[in-house]
Amino acid sequence: MEGTIYGYARVSTQKQNEARQLAALRNFGVAEENIVIEKRSGKDFERPKYRRLVSRLRGEDVLVVQSIDRLGRSYSEILEQWRLITRTRKAAIVVLDMPLLDTRADRDLTGTLIGDIVLQLLSYVAQKERESIRQRQREGIAAAKERGVHCGRKRLHIPDGFETIAAQWREGSISATIAAERLGMSRDTFRRRAKEFSNEE
Repeated sequence: MEGTIYGYARVSTQKQNEARQLAALRNFGVAEENIVIEKRSGKDFERPKYRRLVSRLRGEDVLVVQSIDRLGRSYSEILEQWRLITRTRKAAIVVLDMPLLDTRADRDLTGTLIGDIVLQLLSYVAQKERESIRQRQREGIAAAKERGVHCGRKRLHIPDGFETIAAQWREGSISATIAAERLGMSRDTFRRRAKEFSNEE
């Protein structure tokens, strides 16, 4: 019985484009209905679509990814998932940009050894790249703070008379709804800013 060829494409954020991965998977011959797209970080494998896909894999199936870092970016977890798919699920894996990482064909001992070495090396590189990205982000935030650039949510403008109306609300003389209407704000925004203002005092 011939198995199913599945494709898995992953990007870390909603803004990133998975088009290049999809083109590679389609070019390999993965049917559109068997391509799974996930917009989640590769820091671990707690991804619902990935988990469901792996749970469907059977002995003759093939999982195709464009590159090893699309599978994930955690060195130890990539190796663990590789073993889960190839040994527990008995499915095959194909990494398109690294022909040595193709478990479909029977290999001799040397070929298996080379494949294992390449897998470990690429998994290590994927994790190191993730760590490097995080380090650059931390350095960029630190440098921005030194320049006086505010990182994070932009502070909301406080309307004139805010302090007086917020004080009346705290005293219980007016409701949050009335206070928000007078200031031209939503009730939730008023409550949040009133608490923030109170903490800043």
